[in-house]
Amino acid sequence: MFRKVCAATIQFNITMGDVDANLNHVLAALKRVRQRDARLAVLPEMWSTGYAYKHLAKLAEETPRVLTALQKASAELGMVVVGSLAEKENGVIYNTAYVVDKGEVLAGYRKMHLFSMMGEDRFLGAGDESLVISTSVGRLGVAICYDLRFPELFRKMALEGAEIVCLPAEWPKPRQDHWRTLLLARAIENQLFVAAANCCGIQGKLDFFGTSLLLSSRGVILAEGGETETELFAIFDFEEMATYRFQIPCFKDRRPEVYGKLP
Repeated sequence: MFRKVCAATIQFNITMGDVDANLNHVLAALKRVRQRDARLAVLPEMWSTGYAYKHLAKLAEETPRVLTALQKASAELGMVVVGSLAEKENGVIYNTAYVVDKGEVLAGYRKMHLFSMMGEDRFLGAGDESLVISTSVGRLGVAICYDLRFPELFRKMALEGAEIVCLPAEWPKPRQDHWRTLLLARAIENQLFVAAANCCGIQGKLDFFGTSLLLSSRGVILAEGGETETELFAIFDFEEMATYRFQIPCFKDRRPEVYGKLP
């Protein structure tokens, strides 16, 4: 049975290091998007803290409380919520995107590719497992920000049955053209929906341009944000995705036996 899902992205200016302010903003936004029938909401990367590196170890201790509040909201609203938070385990901080489905934390994806240009590899541990998981809105794949530059990860998720890729991000100027182009490419080449939530506003020396995107499996832009706080909405039509995959059978026409093992 084919289905349609209303998806939303919540784009906002993260207040660096202020967990309560960011949490309150998100909880209010989740209520607003649910009132417009959203069943899936994607939040930006490190949405409760921002990249407050100097205080991240301490701030990460707040994550269990934040996650509990998110679970409660998800249960009350009957939604799937995806967004990344600072996770602390055995003294290591990870950038972890949690998938919360109607109150239950189904899984967490630790960001695999750390952006060395901004020192992420000096402050954070890297994950080493991709994630595709069944939820009440479909099969979700999860990636985080810089992961977008690594198409192998997205193809792996597509081959594992991902129907929607959720991508929390803090992607700054001046690389907004890369952001838009790469997101379109990941949707087109893998014939799946993409829900990408970027933050906006200025944090320290970085200027974040927003431009969150909701894309169809054909690579059509269903909704696109500007540079200010906004909530975007789009209908993901799974019948349309199935039809498109039938019309252009990219997965059937793959030739993995001739590609060879990639180095």
